[in-house]
Amino acid sequence: MHVPLTPVRCLYRAVDLYGAKTGIVSGNCRFTYAQFGERCERLAAGLLAEGIRAGDRVAYLSFNTHQLLEGYYGVPLARAIVMPLNVRLEPAELVAILNHSGARMLLVENEFAPFLGPLRKACPAIERFVALDDPAPGADLPLEELLAHGRAPRPDLFSFDENETAELFYTSGSTGTPKGVMLSHRTLFVHAMFVGLTGACRDNTVELHTIPLFHANGWGRPQLCTMLGMKQVMVRRFEPAYVMGLMEQERATSCSLVPVMANALLNCPRLGEFDTSTMEEIHIGGAASSPELIARMEQAFHCRVIAGYGLTEAAPVVSTSRDKSTVQFEADADRIERRAKAGWPIPGCEMRVVDRLLNDVPRDMQTVGEVVVRGDNVMDGYYKDPEGTGAVMTSGWLHTGDMAVWDAENWVHIVDRKKDIIISGGENISSIELEKAIFAHPAVLECAVVAAPDDKWGEIPVAIVVRKPGSALDGQQLLAFLEGRVARFKLPRLIEFREEALPKTGTGKTLKRELRETFWQGKERRVQG
Repeated sequence: MHVPLTPVRCLYRAVDLYGAKTGIVSGNCRFTYAQFGERCERLAAGLLAEGIRAGDRVAYLSFNTHQLLEGYYGVPLARAIVMPLNVRLEPAELVAILNHSGARMLLVENEFAPFLGPLRKACPAIERFVALDDPAPGADLPLEELLAHGRAPRPDLFSFDENETAELFYTSGSTGTPKGVMLSHRTLFVHAMFVGLTGACRDNTVELHTIPLFHANGWGRPQLCTMLGMKQVMVRRFEPAYVMGLMEQERATSCSLVPVMANALLNCPRLGEFDTSTMEEIHIGGAASSPELIARMEQAFHCRVIAGYGLTEAAPVVSTSRDKSTVQFEADADRIERRAKAGWPIPGCEMRVVDRLLNDVPRDMQTVGEVVVRGDNVMDGYYKDPEGTGAVMTSGWLHTGDMAVWDAENWVHIVDRKKDIIISGGENISSIELEKAIFAHPAVLECAVVAAPDDKWGEIPVAIVVRKPGSALDGQQLLAFLEGRVARFKLPRLIEFREEALPKTGTGKTLKRELRETFWQGKERRVQG
């Protein structure tokens, strides 16, 4: 029997098996899975009543709320495509994405009401602006009015085409113009199952949705958590003390963090004030981690902390640094070192490190190649961009643009983005490796390493560092700390200290392109291909 694979099945599994259980917690609102399912069906009915049809794009501009989570199911129930937007984008950036996607409806939190005027003028394809809050300044109607159109009937699963696009995510733009990543019903369902096989996933798990849902499908947690009937706690905005308070209040067992979030928790003045003893597993991804960060998180939260790797184009999880029976740790330091790496592929996904001819590079943890990925979790392509899709797909493999080394156990270690590797005097210098070494200094809050032009060496590494409050760390002290940790040719030739936080994308990644451009104005930089 071939039953179409769709995230709608995740919803109805939760409704059928956990209907009376509190499934969603969002601020002061609590919903059982039966109530959540009804709201999703009412959303579908409202969308259809407002003229939304199969394949239409329905955009959301919202922090993590139950209304946004309802969109993950209500929009596909209406056979439309849900499109969460990065809440940190400027109006001009939103206009470009909304016009490229041709979205017909925008559901928006009141916090973004000032954007509605400019968006109405610049986005003619949007026919209805719906406010997720009530009252609804500048919107056509509030969400609750949209939900008053009745309740869509439970659909026949065989009426779904699992290959149709269900979600559309625009990449962060950290390395260039955002692209619309198309994820099908099948891709989303299978990805949830694959990820569920890799962690401590049970129906009594209490998941904090700390990762913004607009960030790469929320790391697949919305589908996985619903499928397994977990209690899902929405974290509207990431504030360290608030998050740790939720861990205590809701007896949370699991959450996911990008490194900047983990660092913020560790540097929160109120760390240690909350009972976080129920935490069982913390996932760290979205950017390169470091052994020091993993060790500090383990010490602070006394639970399993594992890194992972993924990208929007893979829905997004590709690998995690979970235990592998054939890998034995020589010592605890070796365990921590491996925990900080990308790890090995999740089920259903293949991951290789290759040269320019798509041949595997030696598995010696020394030879650098590009990570390529193949699997059921990989996107169908970029929306309305066949050339862009063709540029990253070769013989069925997705080129990630990430450079890595690996070993005989298929354990992968990301060393840099292809565009971020620094070529100085003919030597390749990993900006990530140098950043990890700098971050190990206890006085460093944030750091980024980029290439700057140099007449003699071609390029030199430059470190931009944000010190922890009250620190008087200077360049000479930092260089002395780095001696013996990295080779001398890799040491930064220039160290720039900043008081303000480093610029970041809405997903917490440092905007290295923006930092690098300050040094390359008027000059051309050639990137290894």
